[in-house]
Amino acid sequence: MFTLAHLSDPHLPMPKARPIQLVGKRATGYLNWWRHRVHLHLPEALAGIVADIKKQKPDHIALTGDLVNVALPQEFRRAADWLAAFDGPERITVIPGNHDAYVPVTWRETMGLWGAYVASDGAAPAEGYDVFPTVRRRGEIVLVGLSSGVPKPPLLATGTLGEEQLARTERLLAETGREGLCRVVLIHHPPLTDQSKWKHLTDADAFQAMIRRVGCELVLHGHNHRSEAARIAGPHGSVPVLGVTSASAAPGSKYGRARYHLIHIERSGDGWRLRVELRALNAAFDGCEPDGELVFHSAAAH
Repeated sequence: MFTLAHLSDPHLPMPKARPIQLVGKRATGYLNWWRHRVHLHLPEALAGIVADIKKQKPDHIALTGDLVNVALPQEFRRAADWLAAFDGPERITVIPGNHDAYVPVTWRETMGLWGAYVASDGAAPAEGYDVFPTVRRRGEIVLVGLSSGVPKPPLLATGTLGEEQLARTERLLAETGREGLCRVVLIHHPPLTDQSKWKHLTDADAFQAMIRRVGCELVLHGHNHRSEAARIAGPHGSVPVLGVTSASAAPGSKYGRARYHLIHIERSGDGWRLRVELRALNAAFDGCEPDGELVFHSAAAH
């Protein structure tokens, strides 16, 4: 059995910014943080989630974006330090969210600081968004990392994959499907067509069409800050699409208390059995407790 921990949207604490840095979209996001979001995302909640993940000792950890808030250079440096204290890049796979790509930034000084956590197996640290899709194989499990984070105008939190990334992903999923691997797709925005027009994935239709053609066994996302489950059509049956609550969500927030998911993956006949254990922050903020379970079965690819 392979155990994968999935967390998302930690939204690490916002550092103070210099006035010259608060131009355009950053200004509204920065103000929104200090007025509202600072009360929704608590570092002590995130610390409890991380402590529990370390205690559970999963085989790997998937982090589906939004480590930062308005893409300040000092946010990325703080996030790099936080990742290093969490675990090594061979143990954690990171993909970007819309807040990590809040405004156009220089990769080397921002996401490039996490390049080793993003890169495919055996590759040098990632040097740009053109590295996606990324591939990390752990035994019979393959993690396919996508980037839906693209700078957008103020008040928009939408995401876009783009035709080129989708085409490369389709080829990759087809190849790994022929190998009989359990394909887990990591994406920040939920690839669903019933989302808010202010926050949706603009090419969700194209993503779903790709999955109908080549399939995968599981899609993991963040963005909505809630634990939620949906399904999309695949070539051999429906594919589960799972979102997770923000890993720093305050217990009294509109998202409920912080959560992460432990996903236990094992062969079942010619397919796969996926048991998802929801774990929620406990009252003492020093770990988590069970908060439900979901079980999915995938049909064998032909």
